[in-house]
Amino acid sequence: MKKNEAPARHARISLLFNANKAYDRQIIEGIGEYFYASQCDWDIYIEEDFSVHHLNENILSGSGIIADFDDAQLAAQLSQIAMPVVGVGGSYSNREDYPGVSYVATDNEALVAAALHHLTEKGIERFAFFGLPAEAGKRWAQERAAAFRRLTCDMAFPGMLYEGMVTDSNTWETAQQKLAEWLHSLPAHTGIVAVTDARARHILQTCEHIGIAVPESLCVIGIDNEELTRYLSRISLSSVVQGTRRMGFEAARLLDNLLSGRRVSSEPVIVAPESVIARQSTDYRSIIDAMVVKAMGFIRKNACRGATVEQVLEAVGTSRSNLDKKFMTELGTTIHKVIQDEKFARAKELLETTSLPVAEISRLCGYSTPQYFCTVSRQNLAMTPIKYRSSRNGMTRA
Repeated sequence: MKKNEAPARHARISLLFNANKAYDRQIIEGIGEYFYASQCDWDIYIEEDFSVHHLNENILSGSGIIADFDDAQLAAQLSQIAMPVVGVGGSYSNREDYPGVSYVATDNEALVAAALHHLTEKGIERFAFFGLPAEAGKRWAQERAAAFRRLTCDMAFPGMLYEGMVTDSNTWETAQQKLAEWLHSLPAHTGIVAVTDARARHILQTCEHIGIAVPESLCVIGIDNEELTRYLSRISLSSVVQGTRRMGFEAARLLDNLLSGRRVSSEPVIVAPESVIARQSTDYRSIIDAMVVKAMGFIRKNACRGATVEQVLEAVGTSRSNLDKKFMTELGTTIHKVIQDEKFARAKELLETTSLPVAEISRLCGYSTPQYFCTVSRQNLAMTPIKYRSSRNGMTRA
């Protein structure tokens, strides 16, 4: 034991989070990783429904607290108590905005920068941001919007920002109409950074409803990599992965140091994003011809429903020779090949991300029989769907 370091003792720790959010759930996982790895002598209290209702005597008589400081009311209450508290929340551009407790933050500017970098690598030159209005009370959302303004202010084209409305079941339709108007106002080939995956999903749904092709006309990237809702849109969403588990781990380490009498820096711990997960919504190829853009939108929506070349031609309103010529000019391939590639890309994604039986994936992706799907898989991957899934699972475990 180091000099001046208090001996380890039993401690009763409260975790105050609302784990209906993926962000909070992953922070709790990170706290659990530290607890398990360090074998610290903690008795952890968390509400059975994993949400914060109010500060009760059981919480306030404990040894320490790790809490969601994005909840402004909770943060204000906890900043006034004497016991060791570690806050977890968003970063701030002004040092004075951080609370007067030990604090671990997601790096809001780095999250937006990672999204913009991903779009830039795809060849996008115009950028927009879909945020949240101030009345939503989300400081982290305002910080991300401010970061977007700073990061795009010196670009060739000024960044375009839209906050939209706070949505619920009563305002959803009006909010979608206003969002549609904003999306129609954007120049073609704009990359949109959404403040969360939830807001990004609003964009994807609205684009589908009003006939804007994603990613051919607009690209969309979210922040959170929210697994729970990833299947609630036809186009899979690219997203920036926050370092939430690392945040939880660092918060638990801070609290352990506080309880053990170790020196703790007054500076906040800022955790960078982990990575960008690239999916269909930013699978951008610069397509100038409006007829090809329209055809691609139809193919993405209908390829797995058995769309034929003739149906694409009917939707676009042209001849096969004309459209095939345009496809060869823009994409270097034929309409038929694009349809087949789209079907197989979806099937491959389902093999990677779901446990659906191969026969069901074959059916959902428009293949006549599972046997034919296996033949296509061998042609594209040099292995059967089952072997491909097994190889991917092995990579994930590694």
